Order: sequence, then structure tokens, then C-alpha cells
Amino acid sequence: MVAPLKVGIAGLGTVGAEVVRLLEEQGRVLSARSGRGIRVVAVTARSRVKKRSANLRGIDWARSPLALATDPNVDCFVELMGGSGDPAFSAVEAALKAGKSVVTANKALIAKHGVRLAKAAEKHGGALNYEAAVAGGIPIIKTLREGLAGTSVSRVYGILNGTCNYILSRMEQEGLTFAECLKDAQRLGYAEANPSFDVDGHDTAQKLAILASLAFGTKVSQSAIYVEGISSIKPEDLRAAEELGYRVKLLGVAVRTAKGIEQRVHPTMVPKTSSIAQVMGVTNAVTIDGEGVPPITLVGPGAGGAATAASVVADIADVARGIRATPFGRPVDKLRETKKAPMERHEGGYYIRLMARDLAGTAARIATRLAEQKISLESIVQRHSDGVDAAGATKNGAPVPVILITYATHEDAVYRALAAVQKDKVISGRPQVIRIEKN
Repeated sequence: MVAPLKVGIAGLGTVGAEVVRLLEEQGRVLSARSGRGIRVVAVTARSRVKKRSANLRGIDWARSPLALATDPNVDCFVELMGGSGDPAFSAVEAALKAGKSVVTANKALIAKHGVRLAKAAEKHGGALNYEAAVAGGIPIIKTLREGLAGTSVSRVYGILNGTCNYILSRMEQEGLTFAECLKDAQRLGYAEANPSFDVDGHDTAQKLAILASLAFGTKVSQSAIYVEGISSIKPEDLRAAEELGYRVKLLGVAVRTAKGIEQRVHPTMVPKTSSIAQVMGVTNAVTIDGEGVPPITLVGPGAGGAATAASVVADIADVARGIRATPFGRPVDKLRETKKAPMERHEGGYYIRLMARDLAGTAARIATRLAEQKISLESIVQRHSDGVDAAGATKNGAPVPVILITYATHEDAVYRALAAVQKDKVISGRPQVIRIEKN
């Protein structure tokens, strides 16, 4: 008879309490699937007296996360406290150095210290599982690390932040501004009181850093990612996208290029026919392009207690089975360094919205500046505001929106052309530029 896997859980918030409940309720099923029982023997949290939905009777309380991590009665340490620093980091590292396996949902910890922790896991023989750290209930880590181990991945990209996807979905569907949708997201609990980590793209960047390491064998490095948020997106951009056959999403994209691995987070226009364009609200999605296989898109809840806890429990079950996959799909000494790819070298199509002065020669001047940079246009749309005369000129001479869609070009060419157009004084305000990601 194999002894049960003894689990210690640090952090009893929404996810931690749900993990305790699932392990209790699904005990027989998990035992049958894993070949051994799984039992929570100890926990720790900031408050022992706080009311929780989980049944904690018969479970020991550790005095601290570090004490729990080094408890000889614990085989698997589950870290659900969050944060890239202590106590999470010290406790996880101590557990790994003690030869224990670790399960965590902590993306910040893996993004900052993943390589160091993976090295400790390799040296001391424990597992380091973190499925719940990226895209909650979507099994993207196992898909990249194990399911596609024999596939050469060329691109991985996706919607990795539910808050941003909710805001952009509402803006598109209801014609609301960014500020209006953000306020509503905060009221509904989808956005924090200080939402900058989400809406400025940093949450997505942490998750992308992990996915890029798994996909391309690079060391996890959030500093190697170009990051741009969604606060500049206007309702008129979403209306234009709709008319042109696109949707705007905040994407995390990691792609293999001739010049290295390009990693970027920014608002992106995607064709409405693509799988990822159909994903609305707080849902997450990840698409993988690989050699010899059609694009694979995984869609599901990116957060929430139940979905995240289900991924944590799946990782615990793998530990019980004796699975010891290398944390990033290959030994740490085989992971390559990666540098931030300069965005001016990025090549792709672009959406450009200009407020052009309604004067003779304006369109010709804009076209000339684009041609000077060898930029070809797929389409050009000029809209007039209310109050146009029969000839199509505005009565008050106010600027009118001009929308350009370019064929593939380099980013530095786009910005050189726009700088020249601004010097010509034929547009007012700052041009809006959104990158286009093809299928």
C-alpha cells in the first residue's frame, strides 16, 4: 500500500480554501487516478480565526510559511500566497532545497525567480508545478511543456488578462469609453482599485515571459518584453476595426524571427475570423503555432477560485503520480538568454488613425510621406464629421479622421513617416497606431 501524499498549503484565500475543499470532495477519484491518496496535513495563513468555506478540522496549523515548507511531515508544499518576494520566495526555495515538490499559482514568483527555483528543483529531485500561474483553468503549461514536446513552436500568443478583455469587449459592444468600462470593471470586481498592473500590460507580460520560456527554451525574463497597455484605445478605433473586419485585443505575443525571439504585449487588431477574436469578456485564450500542426487555440477561464484551484489540484495529482517534468521543458543549463527585441524592427501590418486637416493636398502629402518610407497601403478611409457640404468639405475646416491600413512594413518606417507628416502640419494631435496580428 503506497502511503498518501501529504500536502501543506500556505495561503487560504479564495483559491486555497477551494483547493482544500476539492481535495476532500474528490479524494476517492484523485486516489484512483494517482495511485495513492492525497491528504492535506497542515496549512498556514495570515489569520487563523477568519471564517473560511473549507473544512479545516483535523488539519495542523504551521506557525509560518517557512515552517510549513520545511516540515518533515509534508511531502508537497502548495504556495498560494502570491507576490514575488518573501514569504513566498523563501518558503518555496526552502521546500525545494528540502527535496519536497512544490505547486504554486504565483505568476510573479515564477516570472522573477523561475530559473533559480527550477535549478533547485532539478538539484534536489522535487517537482515545480505552476499550471495555475498562467491563464487559470487553461492547461497551457502542460500543453507546451509535455503535449507539444516534439513540436517546434514558431509563435505563441493570447489573451492573458481577463480585465483588459472585459474592458475592450464592453467598449466594442456598447460604444463606451475606456474610463467608463474600467469603472464598471472595478464595481464588478474584475479590476483592482489600482488597475495599472492589469491595464498597463504588466500582468500579461509576466505570463508571456513564462510561456515564451516553455515555447522557445529561453530563460524567463520579463525585462525582455515590450509592454504597452490599453488606455489609449478609443471607441472610434473599435468602430473602425469592426468595419474593417478586425477586433482589438490586448495580446501577449512571443514569436520566433530570423533575428531572435520577439516578445511583446500591446493592443492588437486581429481578424474577426480568427479563433482568438471570438473570445469576449473575462475569458482567456492562447494560440500556439507549431511546425507540422495547425494552430491550436485553448480557451477558458483565466482566473477565479474554482478554475485556478482545479489547475492546482491537477498539479498536486501529478506529484502524487510521481511525475517530475523539468519545470521549463528542458534542463536549466539548456535554457538560453534572451534580450529585448527592439520594436522598431518589428514587421507587420498597421492600423493608423490620423486627424487630417481638410485642405487641398493633405491626402497627397500623407501618401507621399508613406511612399518615401516604402509603405504600401491596403486601404484608406476618410470620414467627415457632421456638417459637410455637398462637395464633401467640412464647413468649418475642422480636421477629419483618416484611417490607413498598411501592408507589412517595419515599425521604424511607420514612425518616420508619421513624424514627417506631423512636421508638414497637415494633421492635428497624435496619430493612433495599432499593430495587426495576422492568423
